Amino acid sequence: MTTLIRKATESDFEQIISLIHELAVFENQTDELINNLERMRNESEFFHAYVAETPDKVIVGYATYIFCYYTWVGKSLYMDDLYVQPEFRGQGIGTRLIRSVIEYAAETKCHRVRWQVSNWNDPAIRFYKSLGAVINETEQNCDLSLG
Repeated sequence: MTTLIRKATESDFEQIISLIHELAVFENQTDELINNLERMRNESEFFHAYVAETPDKVIVGYATYIFCYYTWVGKSLYMDDLYVQPEFRGQGIGTRLIRSVIEYAAETKCHRVRWQVSNWNDPAIRFYKSLGAVINETEQNCDLSLG
């Protein structure tokens, strides 16, 4: 089955939030998920993503990203999530999604693309390394929730 990779629109939010919930279950982090459809719509100006859509208009994967500025390298793009439903993995969808993010970063003159991977997710680590990514094992996340 061929999937279309395209930029997400607000009409995709309902399907995307469902996939975000799937990702939270996969990562055993459902207690951390506070985002919802209403919040996404209210904050849509900050939400950027590519989606993988089947011919029957079902979104089976997504990659979200934001622009940021890293003082050591300058303008960069941070990929927050890359998720493909399990039954669609192994078909190159994840590769096409991340390549779309990377190409967009290059088109917009970013100097770096950064993302995170859980240290227990060996398949993802292998996948990212196969793309040429360097996994930084020194840095750790610091999160401060504001509500």
